[in-house]
Amino acid sequence: MTGLKRRAVLGLSLGLAGCSLLPQRPYQERREWPLDVPRSTALPANPHGPVLLVRALRGGPGLDDRGLRTLRADGAAHTDYWEEWAVPPPQAVEDDLRQWLAGSGKFAAVVMAGSDMPADLVLEGELLALVADLARSEARATLSIVVLRRIPGAYQPLLQRSFTGTAPLAGRDGPALAASMRQAIAAVLVQVEAAVSGAA
Repeated sequence: MTGLKRRAVLGLSLGLAGCSLLPQRPYQERREWPLDVPRSTALPANPHGPVLLVRALRGGPGLDDRGLRTLRADGAAHTDYWEEWAVPPPQAVEDDLRQWLAGSGKFAAVVMAGSDMPADLVLEGELLALVADLARSEARATLSIVVLRRIPGAYQPLLQRSFTGTAPLAGRDGPALAASMRQAIAAVLVQVEAAVSGAA
C-alpha cells in the first residue's frame, strides 16, 4: 500500500471513530423517592395496652427492587430504572407500619426485632403488591399479616388476613406515581390498624 493510500485509510478510520452511528440519548438523572407515610394525627401510647413486636416484612416477587413498578395495559409489569424508592419497599413499609401503629394510641409500645422489651403480641407480614396500575388509573398496595399472642411456651394465632388499599393516580410521571403509591400504603395501614386493634 502506498503512503498516499495509507494516509487516506487512516484518515477515514479516525473520522469514523469520532462520530457514532447510534443515536445519542439525553442524560437522565436517577431520582429517589421516600416511602414514608406519616399519620395525620398521632395519639400518645396507652400505658395499659399490650406491647406489639413488628418483625421485618418480607417482600413478594420483585418487591425487593427499589424501582417504581407499573402495570401496563397489556398486563406486563415494568420496573423503572430511573425512578426508584429511597429504600426497598418492604423495609420502608415495615417502618411505616411500626410508626403508624405506635401513633394509634392502642399499644403501650410498638417495638422492632431485637428489642429487650417483652412483647405481648407479634406481627409478621409480607408486602405482596405495590404498583401503579395504568389501565385502571390507580395505585394499589397489598399487605398480608399474621398477628400472634405470646403465651407461655407458645404463640396463639389471633389474626391472619390480607389487606389491599388503592388510590387514584395523580399522573404518570415519577413524582405523581410515588405520591399515589404512598396514598395506597396509607389506605392499607388504616385497615391494618383497625384489624390489629380489634384482635388485640
